[in-house]
Amino acid sequence: MEELIRSGKVTINGQVAEIGAQVGEDDLVKVNGRPVRFRMASKLPRILLYHKPEGEIVSRDDPEKRESVFDVLPQIRGGKWIAVGRLDFNTSGLLIFTTSGELANHLMHPRFEVEREYAVRTRGELTPDQLQQLRQGIEMEDGPAKFENLVDEGGEGSNHWYRGVLKEGRNREVRRMFEVMGLTVSRLMRVRFGILSLPPRVKRGRWLELESAQVVEVLHWAGIALPEAPRSAEGRKAPPIDKQGVERKSRSQPPRTPRVTKKTPFRQSTKRTTGR
Repeated sequence: MEELIRSGKVTINGQVAEIGAQVGEDDLVKVNGRPVRFRMASKLPRILLYHKPEGEIVSRDDPEKRESVFDVLPQIRGGKWIAVGRLDFNTSGLLIFTTSGELANHLMHPRFEVEREYAVRTRGELTPDQLQQLRQGIEMEDGPAKFENLVDEGGEGSNHWYRGVLKEGRNREVRRMFEVMGLTVSRLMRVRFGILSLPPRVKRGRWLELESAQVVEVLHWAGIALPEAPRSAEGRKAPPIDKQGVERKSRSQPPRTPRVTKKTPFRQSTKRTTGR
Protein backbone atom coordinates (compact mmCIF):
# COMPACT_ATOMS: atom_id res chain seq x y z
CA MET A 1 0.00 0.00 0.00
CA GLU A 2 2.79 2.43 0.81
CA GLU A 3 4.30 1.88 -2.65
CA LEU A 4 0.93 2.55 -4.27
CA ILE A 5 0.49 5.70 -2.18
CA ARG A 6 3.99 6.98 -3.06
CA SER A 7 3.30 6.40 -6.75
CA GLY A 8 0.18 8.59 -6.53
CA LYS A 9 -2.22 5.78 -7.40
CA VAL A 10 -4.33 6.20 -4.27
CA THR A 11 -6.83 9.04 -3.85
CA ILE A 12 -9.09 10.10 -1.00
CA ASN A 13 -12.15 12.08 -2.06
CA GLY A 14 -10.41 12.92 -5.33
CA GLN A 15 -7.17 14.10 -3.72
CA VAL A 16 -3.88 12.19 -4.02
CA ALA A 17 -3.30 10.38 -0.73
CA GLU A 18 -0.25 10.76 1.47
CA ILE A 19 1.24 8.15 3.78
CA GLY A 20 -0.36 8.50 7.20
CA ALA A 21 -3.62 9.96 5.92
CA GLN A 22 -6.71 8.84 7.82
CA VAL A 23 -10.08 7.88 6.38
CA GLY A 24 -13.53 7.45 7.88
CA GLU A 25 -16.89 5.99 6.96
CA ASP A 26 -17.84 8.86 4.61
CA ASP A 27 -14.54 9.05 2.68
CA LEU A 28 -14.22 7.68 -0.85
CA VAL A 29 -10.95 5.82 -1.38
CA LYS A 30 -9.79 4.81 -4.87
CA VAL A 31 -6.83 2.75 -6.02
CA ASN A 32 -5.94 3.13 -9.71
CA GLY A 33 -9.26 4.90 -10.14
CA ARG A 34 -11.33 2.06 -8.70
CA PRO A 35 -13.31 2.51 -5.44
CA VAL A 36 -12.23 0.42 -2.48
CA ARG A 37 -15.18 -1.17 -0.70
CA PHE A 38 -13.69 -1.54 2.74
CA ARG A 39 -15.56 -2.64 5.83
CA MET A 40 -15.49 -0.67 9.04
CA ALA A 41 -15.25 -2.65 12.26
CA SER A 42 -18.60 -4.03 13.38
CA LYS A 43 -20.00 -3.42 16.83
CA LEU A 44 -20.64 -7.04 17.62
CA PRO A 45 -20.15 -7.98 21.27
CA ARG A 46 -17.14 -10.06 22.16
CA ILE A 47 -17.36 -13.55 23.66
CA LEU A 48 -14.55 -15.45 25.38
CA LEU A 49 -14.53 -19.11 26.37
CA TYR A 50 -12.25 -19.62 29.36
CA HIS A 51 -11.12 -22.94 30.83
CA LYS A 52 -11.17 -22.13 34.53
CA PRO A 53 -8.87 -24.23 36.71
CA GLU A 54 -9.52 -25.03 40.35
CA GLY A 55 -8.07 -22.42 42.67
CA GLU A 56 -9.31 -19.26 40.92
CA ILE A 57 -12.21 -17.09 42.03
CA VAL A 58 -14.78 -15.42 39.77
CA SER A 59 -14.52 -11.99 41.34
CA ARG A 60 -12.57 -8.78 40.86
CA ASP A 61 -12.35 -8.08 44.59
CA ASP A 62 -11.17 -10.68 47.08
CA PRO A 63 -10.07 -9.82 50.62
CA GLU A 64 -7.88 -12.94 50.62
CA LYS A 65 -6.08 -11.77 47.44
CA ARG A 66 -6.54 -15.12 45.70
CA GLU A 67 -5.97 -15.52 41.97
CA SER A 68 -8.91 -14.25 39.93
CA VAL A 69 -10.13 -15.31 36.51
CA PHE A 70 -10.11 -11.63 35.54
CA ASP A 71 -6.32 -11.46 36.00
CA VAL A 72 -5.69 -13.43 32.81
CA LEU A 73 -8.24 -11.88 30.46
CA PRO A 74 -7.28 -9.45 27.67
CA GLN A 75 -7.79 -5.78 28.40
CA ILE A 76 -10.74 -3.90 26.90
CA ARG A 77 -10.77 -0.20 26.11
CA GLY A 78 -13.95 1.53 27.17
CA GLY A 79 -15.64 -1.60 28.48
CA LYS A 80 -15.33 -4.60 30.74
CA TRP A 81 -15.76 -8.35 30.68
CA ILE A 82 -18.96 -9.71 32.20
CA ALA A 83 -18.72 -13.21 33.67
CA VAL A 84 -21.68 -15.39 32.70
CA GLY A 85 -22.50 -17.09 35.97
CA ARG A 86 -19.92 -18.28 38.45
CA LEU A 87 -17.92 -21.37 39.23
CA ASP A 88 -16.88 -22.24 42.77
CA PHE A 89 -13.28 -21.91 43.86
CA ASN A 90 -12.85 -25.69 43.59
CA THR A 91 -14.86 -26.10 40.36
CA SER A 92 -13.24 -26.05 36.91
CA GLY A 93 -14.42 -25.91 33.33
CA LEU A 94 -16.22 -23.59 30.94
CA LEU A 95 -16.63 -19.98 31.97
CA ILE A 96 -18.07 -17.54 29.43
CA PHE A 97 -17.17 -13.86 29.31
CA THR A 98 -18.88 -11.27 27.12
CA THR A 99 -19.07 -7.51 26.65
CA SER A 100 -22.87 -7.72 26.14
CA GLY A 101 -25.03 -7.25 29.22
CA GLU A 102 -28.07 -8.39 27.22
CA LEU A 103 -26.43 -11.67 26.26
CA ALA A 104 -25.16 -12.25 29.79
CA ASN A 105 -28.67 -11.70 31.14
CA HIS A 106 -30.16 -14.15 28.64
CA LEU A 107 -27.67 -16.83 29.60
CA MET A 108 -28.03 -16.35 33.36
CA HIS A 109 -31.67 -15.37 34.02
CA PRO A 110 -33.73 -18.32 35.34
CA ARG A 111 -36.69 -17.60 33.05
CA PHE A 112 -34.64 -18.53 29.97
CA GLU A 113 -33.74 -21.94 31.45
CA VAL A 114 -30.38 -22.19 29.70
CA GLU A 115 -28.80 -25.60 30.19
CA ARG A 116 -25.54 -26.14 32.04
CA GLU A 117 -23.82 -29.48 31.61
CA TYR A 118 -21.36 -30.88 34.15
CA ALA A 119 -18.98 -33.80 34.48
CA VAL A 120 -19.17 -34.98 38.09
CA ARG A 121 -16.82 -37.33 39.94
CA THR A 122 -18.05 -38.73 43.24
CA ARG A 123 -16.71 -40.91 46.01
CA GLY A 124 -19.11 -43.79 45.82
CA GLU A 125 -21.96 -44.63 43.48
CA LEU A 126 -25.63 -43.70 43.26
CA THR A 127 -28.19 -46.47 43.40
CA PRO A 128 -30.72 -46.72 40.54
CA ASP A 129 -33.39 -45.29 42.87
CA GLN A 130 -31.18 -42.33 43.76
CA LEU A 131 -30.49 -41.64 40.09
CA GLN A 132 -34.23 -41.56 39.46
CA GLN A 133 -34.82 -39.27 42.43
CA LEU A 134 -32.29 -36.73 41.15
CA ARG A 135 -33.95 -36.80 37.72
CA GLN A 136 -37.45 -36.37 39.13
CA GLY A 137 -36.52 -33.75 41.73
CA ILE A 138 -35.57 -33.49 45.39
CA GLU A 139 -36.22 -30.92 48.10
CA MET A 140 -33.34 -28.76 49.30
CA GLU A 141 -33.05 -25.83 51.70
CA ASP A 142 -33.59 -23.27 48.93
CA GLY A 143 -36.34 -25.15 47.10
CA PRO A 144 -36.80 -28.13 44.75
CA ALA A 145 -34.00 -29.11 42.38
CA LYS A 146 -33.52 -31.73 39.68
CA PHE A 147 -31.27 -32.80 36.85
CA GLU A 148 -32.87 -32.51 33.43
CA ASN A 149 -30.62 -35.38 32.44
CA LEU A 150 -28.26 -37.48 34.56
CA VAL A 151 -26.16 -40.27 33.05
CA ASP A 152 -23.98 -42.83 34.81
CA GLU A 153 -20.61 -42.90 33.03
CA GLY A 154 -18.90 -45.53 35.17
CA GLY A 155 -15.65 -45.36 37.07
CA GLU A 156 -12.84 -47.23 38.75
CA GLY A 157 -12.38 -48.02 42.42
CA SER A 158 -14.17 -45.62 44.73
CA ASN A 159 -14.40 -42.91 42.04
CA HIS A 160 -17.49 -42.75 39.87
CA TRP A 161 -18.39 -40.37 37.04
CA TYR A 162 -21.73 -38.83 36.08
CA ARG A 163 -22.79 -36.31 33.45
CA GLY A 164 -25.65 -34.07 34.45
CA VAL A 165 -27.63 -31.17 32.99
CA LEU A 166 -29.28 -28.38 34.99
CA LYS A 167 -31.40 -25.43 33.84
CA GLU A 168 -30.38 -23.14 36.69
CA GLY A 169 -27.24 -22.04 38.46
CA ARG A 170 -27.84 -21.88 42.20
CA ASN A 171 -24.89 -21.74 44.56
CA ARG A 172 -23.10 -25.13 44.84
CA GLU A 173 -26.23 -26.80 43.51
CA VAL A 174 -24.60 -29.87 41.97
CA ARG A 175 -22.51 -30.59 45.05
CA ARG A 176 -25.48 -30.14 47.38
CA MET A 177 -27.72 -32.43 45.35
CA PHE A 178 -25.21 -35.26 45.59
CA GLU A 179 -24.71 -34.55 49.30
CA VAL A 180 -28.44 -35.13 49.83
CA MET A 181 -27.83 -38.60 48.39
CA GLY A 182 -24.96 -39.16 50.80
CA LEU A 183 -22.15 -38.77 48.25
CA THR A 184 -19.26 -36.29 48.17
CA VAL A 185 -18.30 -34.65 44.87
CA SER A 186 -14.53 -34.95 44.53
CA ARG A 187 -14.31 -33.18 41.18
CA LEU A 188 -16.72 -30.97 39.27
CA MET A 189 -16.26 -29.56 35.79
CA ARG A 190 -18.68 -27.57 33.62
CA VAL A 191 -18.37 -28.71 30.01
CA ARG A 192 -21.22 -26.83 28.31
CA PHE A 193 -23.30 -23.69 28.78
CA GLY A 194 -26.24 -23.31 26.38
CA ILE A 195 -25.01 -24.06 22.86
CA LEU A 196 -21.36 -23.45 23.72
CA SER A 197 -19.14 -26.39 24.69
CA LEU A 198 -15.64 -26.20 26.14
CA PRO A 199 -13.19 -26.68 23.23
CA PRO A 200 -11.01 -29.75 23.95
CA ARG A 201 -7.75 -28.01 23.03
CA VAL A 202 -8.26 -25.01 25.30
CA LYS A 203 -6.23 -26.08 28.31
CA ARG A 204 -6.73 -24.97 31.90
CA GLY A 205 -6.04 -21.29 32.42
CA ARG A 206 -6.37 -20.53 28.69
CA TRP A 207 -9.05 -18.70 26.76
CA LEU A 208 -10.39 -18.50 23.22
CA GLU A 209 -12.31 -15.63 21.66
CA LEU A 210 -15.11 -16.55 19.29
CA GLU A 211 -14.96 -15.47 15.68
CA SER A 212 -17.50 -12.88 14.52
CA ALA A 213 -19.53 -15.50 12.61
CA GLN A 214 -19.79 -17.59 15.78
CA VAL A 215 -20.84 -14.53 17.81
CA VAL A 216 -23.64 -13.92 15.30
CA GLU A 217 -24.77 -17.54 15.68
CA VAL A 218 -24.89 -17.20 19.47
CA LEU A 219 -26.88 -13.96 19.20
CA HIS A 220 -29.36 -15.62 16.83
CA TRP A 221 -29.77 -18.52 19.25
CA ALA A 222 -30.40 -16.10 22.12
CA GLY A 223 -32.89 -14.08 20.06
CA ILE A 224 -30.81 -10.91 20.30
CA ALA A 225 -30.93 -8.50 17.38
CA LEU A 226 -27.65 -7.88 15.58
CA PRO A 227 -26.15 -4.39 15.79
CA GLU A 228 -26.78 -2.20 12.78
CA ALA A 229 -24.14 -2.72 10.14
CA PRO A 230 -21.72 0.19 9.58
CA ARG A 231 -21.63 1.99 6.24
CA SER A 232 -18.87 1.65 3.70
CA ALA A 233 -16.99 4.55 2.12
CA GLU A 234 -19.57 4.66 -0.69
CA GLY A 235 -22.42 5.15 1.75
CA ARG A 236 -23.86 1.66 1.44
CA LYS A 237 -24.28 -0.71 4.37
CA ALA A 238 -21.42 -3.10 4.79
CA PRO A 239 -22.04 -6.69 5.92
CA PRO A 240 -22.19 -6.96 9.74
CA ILE A 241 -19.39 -9.54 9.91
CA ASP A 242 -16.43 -10.80 7.98
CA LYS A 243 -17.73 -14.08 6.57
CA GLN A 244 -14.26 -15.54 6.49
CA GLY A 245 -13.89 -14.93 10.22
CA VAL A 246 -10.47 -14.44 11.72
CA GLU A 247 -9.83 -16.37 14.92
CA ARG A 248 -8.32 -14.07 17.47
CA LYS A 249 -5.22 -15.25 19.25
CA SER A 250 -5.58 -16.85 22.64
CA ARG A 251 -2.97 -17.34 25.29
CA SER A 252 -2.70 -20.97 24.20
CA GLN A 253 -1.61 -22.41 20.90
CA PRO A 254 -4.31 -21.93 18.25
CA PRO A 255 -7.15 -24.25 19.28
CA ARG A 256 -9.87 -25.74 17.15
CA THR A 257 -13.02 -23.78 16.51
CA PRO A 258 -15.36 -24.35 19.46
CA ARG A 259 -18.41 -26.45 18.84
CA VAL A 260 -21.65 -24.49 18.53
CA THR A 261 -24.61 -26.83 18.45
CA LYS A 262 -27.27 -25.89 15.91
CA LYS A 263 -30.09 -28.42 15.85
CA THR A 264 -30.05 -29.78 19.38
CA PRO A 265 -29.69 -27.80 22.62
CA PHE A 266 -26.64 -29.79 23.61
CA ARG A 267 -24.28 -32.44 22.35
CA GLN A 268 -24.98 -35.92 23.61
CA SER A 269 -21.84 -37.84 24.48
CA THR A 270 -20.95 -40.99 26.30
CA LYS A 271 -17.24 -40.25 26.33
CA ARG A 272 -15.59 -39.14 29.52
CA THR A 273 -14.15 -35.66 29.12
CA THR A 274 -12.41 -35.29 32.46
CA GLY A 275 -10.38 -37.29 34.90
CA ARG A 276 -7.57 -38.24 32.56
